[in-house]
Formats: sequence, structure tokens, C-alpha cells
Amino acid sequence: MSKLRSTARFSVDKGATTSTPMALRTMAWRSDDLHTRRFRTLLYRFLTDNIPAVSAAVSTWVRFSAAPGGFRVNAKSTQVAKRAEERLGNLSDRLYRTASGKQAGMVTLLVDLFTSLYRDGLYGGFLMVKPDGSGIDGFLSIDTADFAARGEGASFALRYERDDVSMDLNRTDFYFIPYGASVTEPFGRSILHSVPFVSYIEQQLVDDMRRTSHNSGFHRLHVKITPPAMMAGESDKAYIERINRYFDDTVAMIKNCDVDDNPVTWDNVAIEHVGPNASRSVTNSWFFAHRAMIEEICAGTNLAPFLLGYSYGATTTWSAFKFDMVMRQVRSIQTEVANFLEWIGNIDLALAGIDAKCRYEFDNTFAYLAEEKSRVQMTHVDSLLKLYQAGLVEEETARAKAEGLV
Repeated sequence: MSKLRSTARFSVDKGATTSTPMALRTMAWRSDDLHTRRFRTLLYRFLTDNIPAVSAAVSTWVRFSAAPGGFRVNAKSTQVAKRAEERLGNLSDRLYRTASGKQAGMVTLLVDLFTSLYRDGLYGGFLMVKPDGSGIDGFLSIDTADFAARGEGASFALRYERDDVSMDLNRTDFYFIPYGASVTEPFGRSILHSVPFVSYIEQQLVDDMRRTSHNSGFHRLHVKITPPAMMAGESDKAYIERINRYFDDTVAMIKNCDVDDNPVTWDNVAIEHVGPNASRSVTNSWFFAHRAMIEEICAGTNLAPFLLGYSYGATTTWSAFKFDMVMRQVRSIQTEVANFLEWIGNIDLALAGIDAKCRYEFDNTFAYLAEEKSRVQMTHVDSLLKLYQAGLVEEETARAKAEGLV
């Protein structure tokens, strides 16, 4: 009798080996990880890297949010505004450096920022000033896995802890953005907070389906050969050799049959199909169970399945409605990020001695909404013309409102 294989166990005090589960090799354990954010952060990263639905959800939120944008300047004169715009444009091109040390622009910063914000629930870093104090040198992002929430009550604060380095982050040069901060989660909460348990069930379901399919098999033939009768005067040895040759010839014929060939045998050979009964119903039941798990994961990340490529026959009206809801959430998050970028821009202008203020605006327009916007504008224009022709508005008022529609 074959022995049952033992299940893999997690070990905290032993080093990772090739036989260690991938989750354990990815999430190196520390003694106080349950009291900090680190273990949860590594868990969310593991789910994002290994589960397609979670990866698609995070990527969708990031790409929706990291829309193009730019600084807008408010100054007392046109000359000052032009100087400020040139300086902020230069700042946008050199503000960020990647993990490899390569200088990158605002687009790369926004992608990394929103990825950390949605996946880890927090983004933070240090603002670096040039040695001569003439402007901003860049923004240094910090790995959120090295953040730790320490203390209780009024002394509850965020700290940077890595190896033997421990630093209080209550500093003027440090800026952090929490996602969904609350009284219980003052330093943010990942959008994957409610996903791990459901994703475990979903992955277990996929593994069970794989094992079931492997054991039951599909498109397999069972060939039954009835040995021919012994001839009169035939010895036992000759009979055994004859039926073995017949068996080998029949096996060779079956193996050499191409996909469009039909086996031809005597009536003492029976060919049957071996596989699960009602295979279609089994497949359908698994499909619906797996779809339910996928929908739970999508719901946990505040997205509809069809926004991640899972098409279940959603109508255009429902798609547009859900997309509008998503974009409203995106705009609220973009407002917090815009405040962060304005903080950097205004400090750079102040260090340069430019008397101006800036604001950052995201451009959330999309090409496929152009037809709808054009139809809305045409409705406004028709209404304005009818009001003017009816004498309900003056020509100057009509011209002023028409300028905003062109």
C-alpha cells in the first residue's frame, strides 16, 4: 500500500531551501511581523505577483489613476508664471529615480506611487534638496515593507526599520500618503485587505480541479482483448506464444492509428472510452464555482469582473455606469496625490525665489468618450441658441457661455 504524502509545513526558525514553499521564500518572517505592517505587505505582494485576478485588479486601478497631468501656475504676472512653468517642467522630468538609480520623470513616479498605494495601502519617501538650497534635487521613495507602526495612543507613530536601522518618520522632509486611512488604520489599508482568504479558496479550487482531471483522465481508450481459443493438439507453450503475439499486434495497431484512422479488429476486441460520466456537467459546475471565486476577488478590489476582462454578458449601460463609479473613486485618490505633488512644486518654487503657487491636475479624458461628450455639447449649443432666439438671454451672455463649449 502506498503511503500518504505529508503536507508541507511552514517553519520559522529554519532557512529557506529549494523545497520550501514559494510563499515562505517570498515572505521572509521576522519575530515581530504580526505587530507591524511588514508581513501583510509581503503577503499582498505575493498575491499580486502570483494570482492573475489580483494582478489585473491592481494594474487596472494603477493605470486608471496614473493618468497624464501637469502643473498649473498661479502668479501675479505672465513673466513670473512663465518662469514658474519652465522650472516645474524641468522638475517633472528629473524628480524621480528608479530603484536602479536611473533618473525618471513624473510618469514613472505616478506608476510606482499608485502601485504602492493600492497594493500596500501606503506610499512614502523623503524630499531631497540640493546642497546649495537652490531647489529640489528629487524624491526618494521608501519600500513600504520597511515601515512599522509603533507605540500606542498619542505616541502611535510610523517608523522606518530595516536591519539595524530604526528611524522616526515624524520629520518635515518625509511625506506619506495612506489609502483609506481611518481610526483603526491610520496608516492606510490595502485594497487587497479582504482578498487573501477568498484567493486561497480560489487557488485551492484550481488545484483540486487539476488533480481531479489528472486522476480521472479525458479522451482515453480502454482496449479489451479476448484471447482466441486453443487449437486442437496445440501445446500450452505454443498457445501462450500465439496469443501474446496476437496481443502485441493488436496493441501496435492501436498505437499506430492516426487521429482520422479507425481500428479494425476481430469481434473479440472491445474498445471503450474511459472518462468521467457527464463530463459537461462536471466542467460546468467547476466553471460556475470558479467564476464565483473570481467575482469575490474582483469585488474585494472594488472592481466589476468585466473591467478585468471577464466578460459575462454585461450591457453597455451597466459598463458605463460601473466605469463612472470607478472614475469617481479614482478622482478622490488623485486629489490626495495632487496635494502631494503640489507640496513638492511649491517648495521648489519657494527655494528658487519665484513668487507663485502651483496646482497639479490629472487629465482623465478618454478617446472613447469623445462621441458622448460631443453629443452633450451639441445639446448645450442647441439649448443656448433656442434661449437666444426666444429672447431669454442677451447676446453677450450667449457668447460668453458659448466660449466654454468650443
